[in-house]
Amino acid sequence: MNCILLPVENFSANTAKINDLVQVDHVNNILDAKVGDTLKIGQLGGNLGTAVIEGIASDSIELRDVQLTITPPAKLDLTVVLALPRPKVLRRLIMDMTALGVRNIVLINSYRTQKSYWQSPMLARLDEFVLEGLQQGVDTIAPRIMLQKRFKPFVEDTFASLVTNRSIVAHPYGQQSFSEYRKIHSSVGLPSLVCIGAEGGWIDYEIALLAEQGCTPVHIGPRILRTEAAVNVILGQWLL
Repeated sequence: MNCILLPVENFSANTAKINDLVQVDHVNNILDAKVGDTLKIGQLGGNLGTAVIEGIASDSIELRDVQLTITPPAKLDLTVVLALPRPKVLRRLIMDMTALGVRNIVLINSYRTQKSYWQSPMLARLDEFVLEGLQQGVDTIAPRIMLQKRFKPFVEDTFASLVTNRSIVAHPYGQQSFSEYRKIHSSVGLPSLVCIGAEGGWIDYEIALLAEQGCTPVHIGPRILRTEAAVNVILGQWLL
């Protein structure tokens, strides 16, 4: 954690309380903080700042001199449509996309998404993974996450409303590279929506349906990457 984020109800005047046991453990055992030390904190949905440790108990930490004066970093003008991945990588992907500042995340069904993924208990823990990503990226504003179990209705009825400045779909067999695409559209900046498949990628039908909505297939080189590698390689372009 690069900052400790607390819900609004944990604040009172210029004091606050840490009562999440994971956060308490982090302050005590990772930061090895003591009474009188200053912590980087933030209010979920609000500002970032600092606070001084007033008291430490086994299950909570009292803070004083809370100063929340720093505006969180701006979100990327970016929506990621991600084919629901394997549950064991979902946590990392949600954390990474949140830390990178993605504004909207759409977890969608695809032909190569196993049906069992939608019954995974990991989907009930998305808020937990978002919090981890926010604390990693020192942000307070959570991305909007949507679950879409039907690919075709989403693409035909909702997709266009999420696009503010063009869209691309990562496809290892696309005729155009992302670098070439960026050069062609250099005057209007990066696209506002990117689609990334799960392991095995998109099938031709899905690529064609996205193309009907103006979504351009692009590749990022001759190597076929795992989903988590592709997400970080592609989204890293928005941070440069």
